[in-house]
Amino acid sequence: MKKSIIYTCTGDAGTTSLVGGQRVKKNDIRIEAYGTVDELSAHIGILSAYEYDKSQKEVIEFVQNKLFNIGAYLATEAPEGEAPLACGLGENDIKRLEEAIDVIDNELPRLKSFVLPGGALHSSMAHVARTVCRRCERRIIALAETTYIDPNVLKFINRLSDYLFVLSRFINVSSGIEEKYWNKDC
Repeated sequence: MKKSIIYTCTGDAGTTSLVGGQRVKKNDIRIEAYGTVDELSAHIGILSAYEYDKSQKEVIEFVQNKLFNIGAYLATEAPEGEAPLACGLGENDIKRLEEAIDVIDNELPRLKSFVLPGGALHSSMAHVARTVCRRCERRIIALAETTYIDPNVLKFINRLSDYLFVLSRFINVSSGIEEKYWNKDC
């Protein structure tokens, strides 16, 4: 069996292929959008290396799989005039994230102020993933200004940043690490 080719040299001039073969510049907004989804998935991969209960592990794996669906969707240019739905992403997936948020949030103390990122290492990693998620959202919105994007994509990414925020708080609280709040008078 022939080994797969890792380097093709086809991107040496600063272009890459979309699903379907169309060549675009590597700084194209579509590439920025799905590249940021990939970056987010990598950060969530770091988060997945930490110990969680079974339900949180399942949510994190679910999220990474949905991010791959979103990446594939964003890497595929729709034919002119079409409004395709993101395959493997629907209202039930958004609902699942909302339910995961609610379960975690019920275990947390009420927010007093803005939380400073930090505490346990994996709480800090959840905050990093959250900020990458917000950048991802901005890149997808920029792409949506030029082409149709399934609204479920943005809903999922928006809920995901909320999930990562409550996860970061939950990690600190369950680890016995006191949250640090923004001191605006500092």
